[in-house]
Amino acid sequence: MNRIPSHVEPHSPTEIFLAWNTGEKFKVPYLELRFECPCAMCVDEKSGRRVIQKESIANTIKPNSVELVGRYALQINWNDRHSTGMYHFDRLFEICEKYGLKI
Repeated sequence: MNRIPSHVEPHSPTEIFLAWNTGEKFKVPYLELRFECPCAMCVDEKSGRRVIQKESIANTIKPNSVELVGRYALQINWNDRHSTGMYHFDRLFEICEKYGLKI
């Protein structure tokens, strides 16, 4: 079964709530989600090495908006003006499992 987010909304000033079509629900810190941005500014395209440093992300980071990209990804527009990363659903679920608290 393909995992698809069924509900996405702010959970608190520091966390996002993601519910999945499988019934799983997570709250994930914005800081971790921003750190895991997959775009070429945050990850070296050739080596796959993460170039963004977690320490460079403000602890006040939060999304300004979250948009659906087709049927496969979410694009988050962050309050630090970063908006180029597309979080494919498979990767987004991995982030939920890695950093999120299952609720």
